[in-house]
Amino acid sequence: MSIIVQKFGGTSVKDIKRIQYVAQTISKEIETGKKVVVVVSAMGKTTNNLIELIESLDKNYVPHEYDVVLSTGEQVSAGLLSIALNKIGITSKTLLGWQIPLLTDENYNTAKIIDIDVRVIRKKLQEIDVLVIPGFQGVTEQKQITTLGRGGSDTTGVALAVALKADECQIYTDVDGVFTTDPRVCDKARLLKEVSFEEMLELSSSGAKVLQLRAVEYASKFNLPLRVLSSFQEGEGTLVQEEKNIMERPIVSGISSIDSEAKLTIRGVPDVPGVAAKILSPISEAGIEVDVIVQNISADNNTDFTFTVDKSDANKAEDILQKTSQTLGGGSIEVDDEIAKISIVGRGMRAHAGVASKMFQTLAKNEINISMITTSEIKISVVIKKDEMTKAVKALHNAFDLDKELDT
Repeated sequence: MSIIVQKFGGTSVKDIKRIQYVAQTISKEIETGKKVVVVVSAMGKTTNNLIELIESLDKNYVPHEYDVVLSTGEQVSAGLLSIALNKIGITSKTLLGWQIPLLTDENYNTAKIIDIDVRVIRKKLQEIDVLVIPGFQGVTEQKQITTLGRGGSDTTGVALAVALKADECQIYTDVDGVFTTDPRVCDKARLLKEVSFEEMLELSSSGAKVLQLRAVEYASKFNLPLRVLSSFQEGEGTLVQEEKNIMERPIVSGISSIDSEAKLTIRGVPDVPGVAAKILSPISEAGIEVDVIVQNISADNNTDFTFTVDKSDANKAEDILQKTSQTLGGGSIEVDDEIAKISIVGRGMRAHAGVASKMFQTLAKNEINISMITTSEIKISVVIKKDEMTKAVKALHNAFDLDKELDT
């Protein structure tokens, strides 16, 4: 039995017209003789609306009840899509997370998948053409409903594809695929035919929102090819897969940008072993994820320590830093939420020197000041002023010739 998994995001199923279009898209795979497992997100802004309803009652909600409410969004879109499929002659049935079962741990709101029993799915596919499964949800061993965190439907789709040993996992979204950079920021952005798991992981972790990071990690771990496609128009999209032995790789494959972070600095802390842990441990314990970190050179046995967090966590992080500063005998706390992070990513950077120099020279030529820098083997990230983000992306896109196809 040849199986393909297709995942459709919220914009793809935002209303009845879009759901009917998705049904027609699925029918094309059925015509090739394949069985299809479809994973859907909630319609449009349904999840945000459900969260508002919950918080209007109690912002200190019981996590389990939160998941009970949020999981209904995907169930609605799954049921409607199954109805639409049956109407056009494609036999379809909805199968909820607990009916599979898709087993998770008990970390409500951010549950991790433990196991998927695919026997029910395989049995059903012998009888019908399509199974529609709500994304984002699972069930614990105690039969309690859980959700996988925002963007969790991508993870559901990838995990099902792995468990079913599917030919491919197709992620349908509102863009044509993965671009060299955000087309809304740079009009010269070019669609990539393929990208490696490693590059996609770096792009996703540094701001690109095409694929959820957890989904890419899962696909990479099990070497499952992902294809990012548009649910609004036909095209080959972008294939995300294990790196191939290409004779000539592009030095830089893509540029990601994000302007939803804030920079926090604690000044004048003692420059002694363990001070970084004393600063960041309370931040981590509060569930705040830290991104870029910089510790300045010591002066008079004191140092400044700077890091970035998501803007929504900035106030909470500032309160924690104030207490830490008092404990350490440190100085003032500064918060800057008018920043942006630009990252250049490319597996070809391993074999080419001077990439960082070229990046910094390009920014300097455009009078863009860098406040923080971080690197990995195939990524260089800089923090700059938010109002210079668009100019920086366009300049770097041009400097690394990302608008041009590479002959291989």
